Amino acid sequence: MGQARSKPSVNTTIQKTVNSLVISDSALSLYDQIKVEWGKPKQDLKKCGALLDQLKVALTKLSFLPTGDSGVSKKELLVARDVLEIAVAYSVITKDIPAFERYMAQLKCYYFDYNSEIGESEKKYQLLGLLLLFLLSQNRVSEFHTELELLPQEIIQTNEFIRHPLALEQYLMEGSYNKIFLAKGNVPSPNYNIFMDILLDTVRGEIAACLESSYDKISLKEAARRLNLKTEKEVAEFGTKKNWTLDQDKCYHFASKEAKPKEPLPSLELAEQAIFYARELEMIV
Repeated sequence: MGQARSKPSVNTTIQKTVNSLVISDSALSLYDQIKVEWGKPKQDLKKCGALLDQLKVALTKLSFLPTGDSGVSKKELLVARDVLEIAVAYSVITKDIPAFERYMAQLKCYYFDYNSEIGESEKKYQLLGLLLLFLLSQNRVSEFHTELELLPQEIIQTNEFIRHPLALEQYLMEGSYNKIFLAKGNVPSPNYNIFMDILLDTVRGEIAACLESSYDKISLKEAARRLNLKTEKEVAEFGTKKNWTLDQDKCYHFASKEAKPKEPLPSLELAEQAIFYARELEMIV
């Protein structure tokens, strides 16, 4: 007969519980520290980054991240959501775009799947609007509309954080580039500026391509107006990136594009073919 499996001693069980509590206290301590630091007018980004790295490890040990385990408490879910919201804002400030996308992907399950359990975050639509602007700046229009479909119609129509990227998308479809430039000074949150700058660079690239195709040359002043750049220095820097040639007359001269020789229209053949089709139609009728 096999030997009976020995039950864990009471001391072992107590020790496991104590270890769990120590880890939990440690995670909550880190959470309190990052909340205090992030709440300051001028955060110590290096310290916040270090705290976030420690919190990511601590949260996984405590099952803070939902994996279908019914044992996850409301407190754990709230802490995880708050930490991810800070991580999203941190990635924007540090211009770590891949990290921003990763954190938003994790955060969305708290906004949509666990919304009924932990309630709605006051930062929800600000960050979802930021996600929409990010997708727009990357020209990922189909994903933009997919994310938009997840939102209630009332929010789409009334929430300023959602309406801002929605209006930009409309301007892009219309080709109203000047309205996009004007929207730069009317962002609903300073965090939107990083993706607005990326979007504006994309728009300037489109305008520059049009200028190259439409003009043999354009003055520095006119190029500044078309590209919505304020100083000649900004225009010169942009022109250098585009490999534009600035002459002494302060005009950009674009390389002439050799026109392809036009093929003569086979007018006689087309006329004969049209007459043939007309006769065939008469026979059918």
